[in-house]
Amino acid sequence: MQELYGDSARGADWAAVRLRVDGGRIVDADAPGIDTDLRGLTLLEACAVGGETLPVDALANALGPVVRATPDPARIAVAMSGGVDSAVTLLKAGPAAVGVTLRLWLDPNGPDAERACCSPSAVIAARESCHARGLPHVTLDLREAFRRAVVAPFVRGYARGETPNPCIRCNGGFRFAELLSFARRVGASALATGHYARIVERDGRLLLARAVDEQKDQSYMLARLDPRHLARIRFPLGMQTKDETRAEAAAAELAAAHRAESQEACFLAGDDYRSFLDRQGLPAASGAIVDEAGEALGEHSGYWRFTPGQRRGLGIAAAEPLYALSTDARTNTVVVGPRAALARTRVSARGRLYAPAGRVTAKLRYRSPAVGATVEATPSGFRLQLDEPAYGVARGQAAVLYDGDVVVGSGLVTSAAAG
Repeated sequence: MQELYGDSARGADWAAVRLRVDGGRIVDADAPGIDTDLRGLTLLEACAVGGETLPVDALANALGPVVRATPDPARIAVAMSGGVDSAVTLLKAGPAAVGVTLRLWLDPNGPDAERACCSPSAVIAARESCHARGLPHVTLDLREAFRRAVVAPFVRGYARGETPNPCIRCNGGFRFAELLSFARRVGASALATGHYARIVERDGRLLLARAVDEQKDQSYMLARLDPRHLARIRFPLGMQTKDETRAEAAAAELAAAHRAESQEACFLAGDDYRSFLDRQGLPAASGAIVDEAGEALGEHSGYWRFTPGQRRGLGIAAAEPLYALSTDARTNTVVVGPRAALARTRVSARGRLYAPAGRVTAKLRYRSPAVGATVEATPSGFRLQLDEPAYGVARGQAAVLYDGDVVVGSGLVTSAAAG
């Protein structure tokens, strides 16, 4: 006999659920506010039961850590964010789908937590999307694990003078590891997400590829996914545009059809990353802004507030525009210079090649265009010789390598040089 307990609170309101489980079925339930008698249901079946918001939240908190089911080839686990992309993905997953939402840590001091893909309201919206179709929905409370695996390295990276991309670490590692583990636990044959990307076969191996919709393509953010996992992953939106997704949602009269996009770096809760890092205790001590010859030009209030290619916020009057070229965490120094001094043609990255490659196009920042390059494997990753200079290359950012539309390698930039 197993006893489960879950509770939930919103302001002064509170609800709790107690369950007794035997042989994988609920034999007794104290669950006021739940629409259906839970007795006799499996844990997965109970995840499809609705009711008042707080009691259902409490039920989800009781079931999330322990729900499991026997394997079913027709069952697809669908990552749900509460937005239109995941709602349409659920629509495509069939009648045996089970939705899952990760509740992740959000900065409690951020100004707009409700824009995040893992906010409490997003969790509720995702659950309602599943329940409206009679499908189970599971919430996994991973707030502390996410904080350790994604937020803390983000802070440490800036403290070292890097420019880390937390979404790369989240999507390429933490998020999919948790989702795939959940899919196995509930006996799902595959995991489907609303990302705009494709999976293709090349020379007998599965590789990630760009989505058809170039404006929404998320292959860069997903590039660190281990190709060995791709056989169990589905990206059903990869062959359509965002407009087609919204039209499909509207035609199906989904509540998420016109819902706004969630923000990137969700844990910032709508805040600027500099304000967040300031609250995380990064030093705000003033330091020197110097030119390439080491001559002092001004002062700053923290090296971590600057990243290569940054022009705004330097506070220096000069005959030509100046840009941040590099930072030195040890001396709390920011080096600035003209845009031409940002040019980098040699880049080293820690990571891996997923397929043999000699000539690639390399994307070195999320919003930067890809550039042609020659790639050479190294013991810890790869080295690039770019066909033309790239500007604003920063340590800690992702270097994603493409052969056509196919991702053939990814890593984190460790150094970049001119020449």
